[in-house]
Amino acid sequence: MPARAKNNAGLNVRLPSDLKVVIEEAAATLGQSVSDFAVSSLLQTARSVLHQQSVTELTNRDRDLFVAMLDDAERKPNKALTEAAKRYKKHFGK
Repeated sequence: MPARAKNNAGLNVRLPSDLKVVIEEAAATLGQSVSDFAVSSLLQTARSVLHQQSVTELTNRDRDLFVAMLDDAERKPNKALTEAAKRYKKHFGK
């Protein structure tokens, strides 16, 4: 089992006392310390934001067009796609 990273980074937050009360109540409801609750909540949100930035969502029309282009045996890849495939094969050896 890998060694656990040391907790050596800090994050200080100033907020109105009424918000702190809500956070404390939520943490207590889950049986967590405020720190554990804050870290897990922030981490979950951070991961969600990063995921949303890495995903491209297509409309139904764009999806259908994309699939039709993939299925079209007469279509040939453009130069950029051909070069990208070469780089991929070189990098991953496939």
